[in-house]
Amino acid sequence: MTHWFHRNPLKATAPVSFNYYGVVTGPSASKICNITEDEAKEVHRSLKIAAGIFKHLKESHIPKLITPAEKGRDLESRLIEAYVIQCQAEAQEVTIARAIELKHAPGLIAALAYETANFYQKADHTLSSLEPAYSAKWRKYLHLKMCFYTAYAYCYHGETLLASDKCGEAIRSLQEAEKLYAKAEALCKEYGETKGPGPTVKPSGHLFFRKLGNLVKNTLEKCQRENGFIYFQKIPTEAPQLELKANYGLVEPIPFEFPPASAQWTPETLAAFDLTKRPKDDSTKPKPEEEVKPVKEPDIKPQKDTGCYIS
Repeated sequence: MTHWFHRNPLKATAPVSFNYYGVVTGPSASKICNITEDEAKEVHRSLKIAAGIFKHLKESHIPKLITPAEKGRDLESRLIEAYVIQCQAEAQEVTIARAIELKHAPGLIAALAYETANFYQKADHTLSSLEPAYSAKWRKYLHLKMCFYTAYAYCYHGETLLASDKCGEAIRSLQEAEKLYAKAEALCKEYGETKGPGPTVKPSGHLFFRKLGNLVKNTLEKCQRENGFIYFQKIPTEAPQLELKANYGLVEPIPFEFPPASAQWTPETLAAFDLTKRPKDDSTKPKPEEEVKPVKEPDIKPQKDTGCYIS
């Protein structure tokens, strides 16, 4: 979490550090701090539930507010929509990591990565009309994740092309992955230097980020060797178009509904509350200082014999 997911502070919350380095001093404690298969499923499900909650609030409750949400605040429509999309994208990140771990077909991984990159691009576009003071840092994060997963898509698409004996196109796909990975690294630095709400995470320091750099480099070198010994194909000047569509692993928000209201809250009861007639709160107004009367000190003369003694 400390390295990978950007989180904006919501109202009435304090920054939470998930950095346990230097704190964990034994294997049992370390085991508790490591994303297991069942825990990964829980993270995946929790992100889908979160997306459903945000979606439900946006569609069913926020429009009913008496006063509209202020721009750049927690309940602003564009922010809520960006939260929905980001939760979907992050849930798919868990799917991608799982697919890579289980060595699924490169074509499936490429398609999932491409769909995830599109999610991040869509979330970034949703925030584009907000003032930079509210969105600049968040948008840098979304942009770097978009570049990162597009690089993943080109990398695994290159493997698919090589398996189909299209070595020249595979090399060009890997070259594009290399360029996008370098761009993602640069955006990580820009993100760290951008001021804005939320603690700064360090995706470029995460093992999952660094692994892609090595994978792109090694796969590109492999394709170049194969082309030099076997295929002798011309390398296209244009990168291949990623017209990828995942048939599995796509994330949809889990529908959410609040529990039903108490039977006491009838329309008649609700209508009986008129907030426009709420009494004004005068407690914050400064009150005139009360007159402080001087306190007269008692005139007590010391006596020689008080009747008190220490035994």
